[in-house]
Amino acid sequence: MQKNSKSILVTGCAGFIGFHLTKRLLDEGFYVIGIDNMNDYYDTTLKYDRLKMVMNHPRFQFVKGSIENMELLENLFCWYDFDTVVNLAAQPGVRYSLENPHKYIQSNIVGFANILECCKKHKIPHLIYASSSSVYGNNKKIPFSVTDRVDNPISLYAATKKANELMAYTYSHLYHLPTTGLRFFTVYGPWGRPDMALFKFANAIVKQQPIEIYNYGNMKRDFTYIDDITESILRLINKEPSPESPYKIYNIGNNQPVQLNDFIQVLEKHLGKKAIKKLLPIQPGDVPETFADIDELVKDIDYKPQVSIEEGIEKFVEWFKDYYKISE
Repeated sequence: MQKNSKSILVTGCAGFIGFHLTKRLLDEGFYVIGIDNMNDYYDTTLKYDRLKMVMNHPRFQFVKGSIENMELLENLFCWYDFDTVVNLAAQPGVRYSLENPHKYIQSNIVGFANILECCKKHKIPHLIYASSSSVYGNNKKIPFSVTDRVDNPISLYAATKKANELMAYTYSHLYHLPTTGLRFFTVYGPWGRPDMALFKFANAIVKQQPIEIYNYGNMKRDFTYIDDITESILRLINKEPSPESPYKIYNIGNNQPVQLNDFIQVLEKHLGKKAIKKLLPIQPGDVPETFADIDELVKDIDYKPQVSIEEGIEKFVEWFKDYYKISE
């Protein structure tokens, strides 16, 4: 493989998307400096096991710390000459934001402001950062387009992600810092987050425990497989940002919403077990449907997410059974 001399900073490198991106970048020949605070929002064993997969790679350097620590970030930006910064560090989760709002302000607002300041000061050629499909709130227009107004977030998590986009716009406008925001749509796959529906459902079905299905199963989600996410980010890293348009936002979704009940049916098939269903009303902060318009993404990077639910869930179940030593 041809060596790539580019250095990439990946924040949240032990997280679900951060780990997969780090691994892919290393496979592609990049140098990767990863930072993660290894917080206990979910089982840290999973985070450390992800890290083990890349820790000994000769082109990977890990830093344990938080993007809220400006002194640490300043040192990192002085030590390394980053070609691209990919900010995936954030406090995720819609429901958790109802219980712990300050965690979201610290990580998603203060931390992101630190990233922006460091990128500005050190003249980073490109900042790519995670936004979320949550910014669309109760958007009535389907599919969700990046040109839609997103002024009505219905969770604090969504509000912090919208704030990130506004902050990035300001830095692009004032300092000509090229920024690209990615509105991810329900990412799933091997090494996924235990607080996400697929992981929780699989765990409960295997243990023959009830699964909680909100909105009585009448939810639709634009489930997006992790490899489609990393391929899209890789192409954006390799694409020179336009000096005329330094601020960009993209949806990254599968462009094919799936009914939650159908999603569970595919999971049952691959696990070989039936779910015990507990039907519940919609939760505060949840939206009934997500559906990504990805025309802009396809036009700019010539790639359309393509992994089907059938294929994606099968790969997740293979990993899940292997990781947790689950026999038939």
